Amino acid sequence: MSEIYSQELVIGIDAGGTRSRARLEAAEPGGPVLGQGSGGPGNALSVGRAELTRHLGEAVAGALRGAPRGRVVAAFGGFAGAVPGLGPERGHGLALSCLADALAANGITGAKTGAGGDVDVALASAPGAPAAGLVLIAGTGAIASRLTARRRRATVDGNGWLLGDDGSGFWLGAHAVRAALEALDHRGPWTTLVPLVAAHYVLSAAPEPGWGAEQRHRLADGIVARAGAEAPARLALVSPVVFAAAGEGDAVALGLLDRAAQLLVDKVRALAPLAGEPLVTTGGLLGPGGPLLSRVTARLAGLGLRVFPVADGAPGAAALARTLL
Repeated sequence: MSEIYSQELVIGIDAGGTRSRARLEAAEPGGPVLGQGSGGPGNALSVGRAELTRHLGEAVAGALRGAPRGRVVAAFGGFAGAVPGLGPERGHGLALSCLADALAANGITGAKTGAGGDVDVALASAPGAPAAGLVLIAGTGAIASRLTARRRRATVDGNGWLLGDDGSGFWLGAHAVRAALEALDHRGPWTTLVPLVAAHYVLSAAPEPGWGAEQRHRLADGIVARAGAEAPARLALVSPVVFAAAGEGDAVALGLLDRAAQLLVDKVRALAPLAGEPLVTTGGLLGPGGPLLSRVTARLAGLGLRVFPVADGAPGAAALARTLL
């Protein structure tokens, strides 16, 4: 390992809406992963400067454990919400400056740095680090993009929890809570999502279809109060209950999963995909073994795309860090 650490090193970071991942590799391609670390959320639109710097610093520190800081010559970060042109406190400007600060906090100065979007590093994480192709990300949020020569040419959605991210973990969580509330006030069918959502918010009641109006109203009030007390994006944490309910054959939950999968496929179709193009899928819902992956790939089967699920964009970020040298 000491021989490996005598080489120049690069760091790749995938900063997503739920957590940030860092990866340490040799500057020469083809070598092993030398270190990995993780930190908190890295969305450059919704996370403030102090928190974003701290989260990135934690991820970098984990990846660097035992490695010589002075050998790091380049670092690249792929950030959710890295929108250009928003100034130094949001988007791409914030991402780039926080990355530099996080590196400095870990004793790394003088390294070349770059920042881009989460779709940029996702595509580069496919075999051979392709420079052109399609990306579909579904985790806390959801976005699809076409890249050519490593530049984003078209983007569908990724508009955040308030205005978009259809089919994402947030979308599923929000619709699970909505379905539970609709069941409680008789606007929708009774669903296993009711007790599961109640349990998620640590409400002690065990709701049943035969409950009276007062009991239903009290539980609905409790769910609304607990959900409203948290940051909106945390509704994504409710999404696992949809998969749990679907596993029990719940029709409402199954319908939500089918709808989410179709919304994600619609994003890809909006990019006018061509047969034979690579499509990278990633994020908590669409990475290898992701709970929506099979539904989405089944609906994409007729398009003739080459689908590459990747666990995260950190390998691609490391590949893009090499391009800075």
